[in-house]
Amino acid sequence: MINTIIFDFGDVFIDLEKEKSIEEFKKLGLDGPNETLLAQNDLFEKGKITELEFIESFQKFIPNASIQEIIQAWNSLIGDFPLHRLEFLQMLSNKYRLFLLTNTDSIHISRFEHKVGMSFYTDFYRCFEKVYYSYEMGMRKPEPEIFTTILNKHDLSPKRTLFIDDKKDNTDIAESLGLHVWNLQPGVDDVVNLFEQKHLPF
Repeated sequence: MINTIIFDFGDVFIDLEKEKSIEEFKKLGLDGPNETLLAQNDLFEKGKITELEFIESFQKFIPNASIQEIIQAWNSLIGDFPLHRLEFLQMLSNKYRLFLLTNTDSIHISRFEHKVGMSFYTDFYRCFEKVYYSYEMGMRKPEPEIFTTILNKHDLSPKRTLFIDDKKDNTDIAESLGLHVWNLQPGVDDVVNLFEQKHLPF
């Protein structure tokens, strides 16, 4: 039986507006992501570069854009966090060990906390035994080490742990390590329907 659930954050609890962010950058003159920016994003999500270094990597491609304009375009990704998902999580927290594991950066987390307010994000964080942000861990999914670090640190049994993520690369690695997984599909699935997923071993 499952006694532990590790959740992703983006597109599991909080909706991500990916197209909106791309459009906002286009207004600044950036025609979509490129290899350089994707590589910088990986470094930023691992905490290997500073916020300023990350923002300056955009200015190489859109030199007329200000730091504030770039931050606003970057943060336009952060969408809504429906209350019913928080209420579902609060219910789960009475029955399971819960962890949050997300690839993210300090700019997005600051925006999330500002957007929902202290009362909401405090209630959210309180549901988890531990919140893991990639930029604080120095590693990111789907690196196997990020999963084994959490399993070992909290003495978790993979066969009694469920991992929920919207990206198949991430759930594939977790599954290869022995965890149960749910590759949630944004726009189709909602995390609150967890118990309706008949294949899950609850």
